[in-house]
Parts: sequence; structure tokens; C-alpha cells
Amino acid sequence: MTDLATLLEVGGPVAALGGGTAYTRARHPGVYWSTVGLPISTVRLLSSYGSVMEACGLTVAPSRLRVLAVKATTRREVRPVPPRRGIIRPTTTGLRVRLRLAPGQEPADVAASAERLRHAWGVHAVYVTTVKPGVVELRLVGFDVLRRVRMPRKLRPDLLRGPVALREDATPFVRDYRTVPHQLTLGATLSGKSMYLRHLIVGLARQPVALVGIDCKRGVELAPFAPRLSALATDPEQAAELLPVLIKEMEDRYDLIKARQGIAPSAPDEEITSDIWGLPEHERPVPVVLFVDEVAELFLVATKKDEERRDEMVTQLIRLAQLGRAAGIYLEVCGQRFGAELGKGATMLRAQLTGRVCHRVNDEASAKMALGDIAPEAVSAACAIAPERPGLAVAGDTSGGWSRIRTPYLSLAEAAETCRKSAHLVPDLPALKPFRPDVPVRPPAETPGPVVRPRPVTD
Repeated sequence: MTDLATLLEVGGPVAALGGGTAYTRARHPGVYWSTVGLPISTVRLLSSYGSVMEACGLTVAPSRLRVLAVKATTRREVRPVPPRRGIIRPTTTGLRVRLRLAPGQEPADVAASAERLRHAWGVHAVYVTTVKPGVVELRLVGFDVLRRVRMPRKLRPDLLRGPVALREDATPFVRDYRTVPHQLTLGATLSGKSMYLRHLIVGLARQPVALVGIDCKRGVELAPFAPRLSALATDPEQAAELLPVLIKEMEDRYDLIKARQGIAPSAPDEEITSDIWGLPEHERPVPVVLFVDEVAELFLVATKKDEERRDEMVTQLIRLAQLGRAAGIYLEVCGQRFGAELGKGATMLRAQLTGRVCHRVNDEASAKMALGDIAPEAVSAACAIAPERPGLAVAGDTSGGWSRIRTPYLSLAEAAETCRKSAHLVPDLPALKPFRPDVPVRPPAETPGPVVRPRPVTD
């Protein structure tokens, strides 16, 4: 009986502690990392750093001066020299440590051993970035940050710039229209493409920016954001009327830049190298962001008349993509598939879209359309996205770099409420007033009646 009581006294708390630790690791990985994973991984890194670097082939032969000094002072064996390690900096999602590479090493050598370092130190992933020549930073991620996305709190959105997703290395994915003016976003049904678009609109709704939408699904995607939109086209016919207005707005802005810089009005637009950001703030026109949802609907035709209208719209989109950046007009093109089979001009328009975001797609060809021409190795990563993870995507640009990202959940009601509260920020653009969507007037809230029924006063 005494042995049983002792077993219960000792084994009960141990079992409860183990079960609580397992539950915390599965349901709250951030808490588990801060309390358990961080100390363990730090001890592993400090105790095995030299041997791990030697096993990964990241050491070099010591210098002659070092060999002579060791032999003169001690009788220890002279071991290869690993990269010099900096201070270990813990974060809420992992560790960061800088390494000074030894002579003859390059960052690619460390990046090639990232998978070995991950297993040696017991973390979820290891990412290598170059800080400056000869110095790299190892970012150790303790758990899968894309399983439950939690955006960092200390984020400062700027004009035409804001975080919309989280990268797999726990850094925010920032959509910067000043750096990447135009972007193509592809994704199948229920892949999270609409959620990504929702975050973009909400991020821009709080800024002094004109938002223009073309939603050929009868406006079901963009209509909830009508209070913040300066213009909205819900079918190809309306889009055919809206795009020439944007072209005229772009040309007027080029004339403004010419007049400011003293360039002759007869100079062609292609020879202008400046943009609206060089104008004084009181003369600078407001930036315009054009969202095109289901871009394939603009290419589909049924009659000869529709084909002529299609060719005209595609030409106008290409002009906006080629010349719109200097005029402060930016494109965000979304669709399920976007390739040469859509018709004339599709490939040329895609080539002008610098940024690429590919969610889960139905076939490999769609992934190649989005990423094949800028980052071929990212195509397989896009094809491996599981349907159980909506919002997961592969983001790349023309520099060849790419990474996995995932947008956090944002309900449609919250996004629509944000647009309604920021309706006063809609800029005054007279050319777009005919296309301003109708905003339904919300009925006033009914005031509750008295709790106690009034009774007449009698003498």
C-alpha cells in the first residue's frame, strides 16, 4: 500500500506534467517554445556548435600562427576552426545568431547545410540570410508558424505598404507597391486567394489611396467593400467603360509631370523617367490601386463584337501595366488561371506583373504560369500545397527569390466594417464619380422601449 501511494504521489504529477507539456506543444506551440523548446535548443547549440559545424563541413584548417600558439601553450589536438559565432538572440518563434564566415567560405555553404543544422539542434527549420560580406544570420524557427498564423504586433504600415501575410521564417510578408508596382495572384477555388485580396484592401483602406475594382463575378467579391471604393465595375461591359477613364487619368498625370519639369508637351510618355513622387505634395495626385478579380472573364468572348472589346481592354491593361507606375496607378490582378490560351495579349500582360503569388492550383501548368518564368524551383512547392491549408501560397518576384507565406483569417464582416469606417478617406476624383458604387444606407438601430410600462397618474 505504501508503494502504491508513493507511486501515485510521484507518478501523478509527472504524468500530469508530461500530458500538459504534450497538450501545450500541440495546441499552443508558441507557449511551448518559450518555456521548453527555447532552453533546450539553446543548450544544444552551445554544447555542440563546434562538432556540428565540423560534421557539416563548415570548418577550415587553422592558421599556422594558431597551430604554433596551441602547440606552445598546450598539448591539445589542433582542431579545424568553425565560423565565429555571435550572440544568441531569442525570439518568440525561434533563435537568431550571426556567424562570421572563415576565409574561403561563402553563404551558400551554410545554406546547403541548413537541413543538417535543423536536425542537430532540434528546431523546425533553419534559414540563412546574408547580412554583409562575410557575415550571415541563422534564423532558427522553433515550430511551424504557418499552422496558426499570428502576425507580429510591432508593424508600422506606410503609404502603399503594409503586411498581408506571414513568411515561413516568421517574418512578415509586406506588400510594397512602390517597390513591386504590379502583381499577379493565382489560386483555385477555396485556396485563400479571396482572403489575401481581403487583407490587401483592408490594409489600403486606412490610407489616402483611391481603390478601384473590376469584379466580373457580378461584384460578389468586391461589393462588400463598396463604401471605400472609388469605382467598381461588375461585368465586362462596365470594365470596358472604366478602363479608358483610367487611361485618360494616367495621361493627365503625365501631362502634369511634363509641365512641372518643363518638358515639351509633344514628348512621348515612354521618354519620361520621373514619376508623381517627385512632385510637391500639394500638387501630387492621389495613388490609384486597381484590383482585377477573375481576370479571365475579361478575355472570354462569344461574338465578334465581344472579341473587339476584349482586345481593347487587354491593350488598356497592358498600357496601365507598362506606364502606370510613374503615374501612381498600380495593378493587382487575380484569377484562377492566366496563360496564353486566354488570347492575344495575355502573355504580354503577365510579363509586366512583377510580383507573383500562387495559392493552391488545380494543375501544374497553372503554377508554371505564375512562377515558372521567375522561379522555376518554386513550381513544385506551389503544387505541394494541401487543400487543408487555405491561405498558404508561394510568393516570388522577378529577382528569383521565393518563399512560402500564409494569410491570417479575416472575416468578411470585419473587412467590410473597416471599409465602412474609412469611407471618409475616399479621394475626390471627378473622372471616377460615374463609376462610384451605390452604398446601401444602413437602417438606424431601433431604440429599445421602456422596461416598465408607464401607468397614468390618478388623483
